[in-house]
Amino acid sequence: MKTAVKAGPDREIVSVYPYRSACPKAVWAELVEQAKQEILFAGYTNYFIFLEQPHFHLTIQRKLDQGVRVRFLLGNPESETTRAREAVEDTPLSVSTRIRIAQDNLAKVTAREGLEVRYSAEEDAANHVGLSVFRFDHDALVCTHLARLVGHDSPMLHLRKRDEHGMFDRYAEHAEELWDRAAPAR
Repeated sequence: MKTAVKAGPDREIVSVYPYRSACPKAVWAELVEQAKQEILFAGYTNYFIFLEQPHFHLTIQRKLDQGVRVRFLLGNPESETTRAREAVEDTPLSVSTRIRIAQDNLAKVTAREGLEVRYSAEEDAANHVGLSVFRFDHDALVCTHLARLVGHDSPMLHLRKRDEHGMFDRYAEHAEELWDRAAPAR
């Protein structure tokens, strides 16, 4: 039983997960399903969503058909930041391969009207690789990457916008700044 009501900035925190992989798949599916205006995947690779959500390219297509703006901000698989992160993580499934998995799945979206895909600018890549923001209208999942850990092993917050200039807005503004300086993906 709760004994206190959240009244300060922490009232935007819906849930906290010690690992991104601890967030139930149903939460991701529900946030995507409920989005009516925009979806932004601003993780460096974004590949996991295609593995965890069956036929996610069809879900993207359906959301586009409903008039939802869908954006993916990826790291450039050929960049120095990507190569450096691969050396840090030292995992068999490399960062560049994970980015390409996302790109291959995005290529399956047939009617691409409303789908935008960009690479983060090289000067922003270090900030992008260390912090993922996944936005669904007024909800966001924010994953802060720890040291050598890959995204699924890093902590994540579920935020919901309740105040102007609160936690949600701060992370949303970060993602928009990265997006604004990003270049169209090849």
